[in-house]
Amino acid sequence: MEYIVSWQEIKERTSRLDKSLKYYGVPRGGQYISAMLNPVDTIEESDVIIDDLIDSGSTRERFKDTGKKFIGLFDKQTEEHLKDKWLVFPWEIKEEPIEDNVKRILQYIGEDVHREGLQETPKRYAKFLKEFLSPKEFTFTTFSSEGMDQMIVQKDISFFSLCEHHLAPFFGTATVAYIPNDKIVGLSKLSRTVEHYASRLQNQERITQQIADRLFEELQPKGVAVSLTAEHLCMAMRGVKKVGAKTTTQRLLGQFMTSPEARAEFMRLV
Repeated sequence: MEYIVSWQEIKERTSRLDKSLKYYGVPRGGQYISAMLNPVDTIEESDVIIDDLIDSGSTRERFKDTGKKFIGLFDKQTEEHLKDKWLVFPWEIKEEPIEDNVKRILQYIGEDVHREGLQETPKRYAKFLKEFLSPKEFTFTTFSSEGMDQMIVQKDISFFSLCEHHLAPFFGTATVAYIPNDKIVGLSKLSRTVEHYASRLQNQERITQQIADRLFEELQPKGVAVSLTAEHLCMAMRGVKKVGAKTTTQRLLGQFMTSPEARAEFMRLV
């Protein structure tokens, strides 16, 4: 959820700070703040290093060896009402702020953002992330099982996701099974559940768990089993560079955990 920061709130917060101290503003958000106080050009001259926002704390970590006090005008680590919000400062409000960030990344790796092939890339990439990482909600429509108590299995459900550690894709197939109790679900909803949890910054283990837990919660079946097999480009393109290596994760609930027969049948299908 976005939290639009107003100039009035910024002025109110800066008015509480000691203006007799010398402030070095972290580029670039902190520079706007220090300019409203008592700014200096270098860290060495300063009494305090200031940034507009402390979020993960990574910026503060970069300055820990300076021996200077580090503060943020807004601090998501200590202010509970800000923790789940995306703060937008006045100097960030413009037509295409996200695309500009992508441009800066391309420039950082030495690319010419003005060459023909890259001119529209920032816009396309921002659009891709927005679309892919906004999984569509769906209605989990269920029906009476009418006494059906045999395993229902859907195999070879393709999925794509983005590794939360490297932002590199991983992809593969899922097998989903459940043993009905009183309810069954439309077959398309099994694939939708896989897609719903894969379409975000993820790791494979968590997707597997979330799919199984959602099915168990919605259907209250006798058992749920989920198996995902995927290739991770963060392993194939970097690091150990093992092209073709695949990872399998599983989560078994209910009878798939307690009944050797049910588990063996699922494993044969997988």
